[in-house]
Amino acid sequence: MFRAVVIIVLAFALSGCDVVATLRDFMQQARAVESDLEQATGVKPHVGFDWNNGRLTAVTVLFPSLYQTKPLGDLAGLVRAAVTREFKQTPDAIVLSFALGKGPST
Repeated sequence: MFRAVVIIVLAFALSGCDVVATLRDFMQQARAVESDLEQATGVKPHVGFDWNNGRLTAVTVLFPSLYQTKPLGDLAGLVRAAVTREFKQTPDAIVLSFALGKGPST
């Protein structure tokens, strides 16, 4: 019984402070960045984010493998432009990463 009451109170508290709407908006913006970068590069990255009090602190863009079609500087420019355009704010940090997989066995 106590657990149900706590869940209900927590749900009302979260809906009142607009956390759910902020999270939903950031998730939609992350998906838009993924879509933009997929169109620009042909590879769909995974985009994650961290925020504090509605302010974007970090965005992480993870490509599933090394991207060698364009120089790294050009790719970084594409990522920065997509992140600032879709999130409508510049985060404190943008992390660009690549998954390398297992690679050859030794």
